[in-house]
Amino acid sequence: MSLAAPAPAPQTLRAGLWMLGAVASFSSMAVAGRAVSFELDTFEIMMYRSIVGFILVLSVARLTGQIATVTTRSPGTHLVRNLCHFTGQNLWFYAITVIPLAQVFALEFTAPLWVLILSPLVLGERLTGTRALAAVIGFAGILIVARPSPETINLGTIAAAAAAIGFAGSILMTKRLTRTESLTCILFWMTLLQIGFGLACAGYDGDIALPSLTSAPWLVLIGCAGLLAHFCLTTALSLAPATLVTPVDFLRLPVIAIVGLLVYGEAVDVFVLVGAAVIFGANYLNLWRETRKSV
Repeated sequence: MSLAAPAPAPQTLRAGLWMLGAVASFSSMAVAGRAVSFELDTFEIMMYRSIVGFILVLSVARLTGQIATVTTRSPGTHLVRNLCHFTGQNLWFYAITVIPLAQVFALEFTAPLWVLILSPLVLGERLTGTRALAAVIGFAGILIVARPSPETINLGTIAAAAAAIGFAGSILMTKRLTRTESLTCILFWMTLLQIGFGLACAGYDGDIALPSLTSAPWLVLIGCAGLLAHFCLTTALSLAPATLVTPVDFLRLPVIAIVGLLVYGEAVDVFVLVGAAVIFGANYLNLWRETRKSV
């Protein structure tokens, strides 16, 4: 009698725990971003965040010997990737200061749908029927979250929706870079270039605010949480399929909704939760279909 292969439960559990780390990191970055927004503008936040991130990446790269993997092979792709990410992240930091955190996170979940739409143009991938259906369902979810009307549409919802497009562009360029570049190389150029972008944008008027003793710890948290979130997400995806990892990422929405309620007194909007569930369903449909095709 042959014994069945043991189920990879420990790996799945480890992936889930890493994803909980990503959820905590993304949520703490939102709280920290709102805390410093009363003192610094979004460009200054991005500049200081990138300085913290660059110090961390450079230190870890030197300690682990990964500094040798930093190359200058793809300057144009690095530049486009970081312009997309810098723009998206600035819009995200603005959005979290003017609309409820749960609404920002719900609209941010549309980034993978923009990847579906843009990947045929950027990566030459085919837009299948399932991908097109997922995009249509996802945008129905956007309409539920935003409920576009003169009363509900504002700069905050527009910024959050536009941030998702910026993040999608960053994802597409990252996918192209991972064909030839290491994670250390991508993070090195991300933090270094965005120090430059932040310095140029924050200092165009010759006035860059210095962080106070109150805001400095929040800026360190933003820099650490941003890198840690992406490290946790990448590690989780290396341990378990995306179809198992993605549902855990969806916990970000109820977690940030509770944070918004307890810390800021933000009412939990049922339309945001329903719309986010529709957006998640669209993303999961595409992941499930792609996973079945690869089996």
